[in-house]
Amino acid sequence: MREYIGIDIGGTKCAVVRGDESGRILEKRSFPTTDRANTLEQIFEHTRQILSDRTKAIGVSCGGPLDSKTGVILGPPNLPGWDCVPVTEHLTERFHLPAYLENDANACAVAEWRFGAGKGCENLIFLTFGTGLGAGLILDGKLYRGACGMAGEVGHVRLFPEGHIGYGKAGSYEGYCSGGGIAQYGLGSARELADKARAGDPRALAVWEQTGGNLGRLLAILMDILNPDVIVIGSIYARAGDLMRDACEQILAAEVLEPSLRACKVVPALLGESLGDVAALSVAMGIQG
Repeated sequence: MREYIGIDIGGTKCAVVRGDESGRILEKRSFPTTDRANTLEQIFEHTRQILSDRTKAIGVSCGGPLDSKTGVILGPPNLPGWDCVPVTEHLTERFHLPAYLENDANACAVAEWRFGAGKGCENLIFLTFGTGLGAGLILDGKLYRGACGMAGEVGHVRLFPEGHIGYGKAGSYEGYCSGGGIAQYGLGSARELADKARAGDPRALAVWEQTGGNLGRLLAILMDILNPDVIVIGSIYARAGDLMRDACEQILAAEVLEPSLRACKVVPALLGESLGDVAALSVAMGIQG
């Protein structure tokens, strides 16, 4: 069976995994993200250690902005100093294998489409709902990147005229439907607020109700415009979706065209904690778009 190397570059930690074409993880190395030079050297060294003679390609999943066509990382805000890094060129030079780079939201969309909650469907939207908020779009069975690779930046869309700041914009959806946005209520992290809400804290419950309503407004826009089969939501929603679901569903019932609402499922990511690893492997396997 063919094997692949997947590299998941995050703002706080990185992972290098070896897996097969079924999405099964065979070996994994994790380490903290530090400065660019040290992190790249660790990526290269861990890749060298777990590479096998069955490895066919290397895939890199990373937050944007980036250029997937040229394989260059273009200074993501959560990776200071990573300006114009030709990461796929470095990997191909060292390991003599094809290497590919993809936005992490797109990579996660493909992973859930191939191996997770969207398997078998033609139209899928994946929402990150982690520290930030972004989307990956599978439309008519293909990844949709847009004219310049910026499709899916839903966190930048305005929700309110002013308010919480996300994606550099006050009042944006990322300012409300993300871990960073939830923290701006001043009551703790999303994880802490989930614990408080489940213990009956009324202020925490109110935050989750507001978050669910705001999420519902975003999903309503996506359903009416793109008419997906499924919307898969990762990270915070996968852990705390039960605290948002009622408020979210009330908005959807009021706002979405009935045939579109009936056709679409809203589900948590199925791949769970392995999503980032399988996403990077999916990049190595090749993404059509």
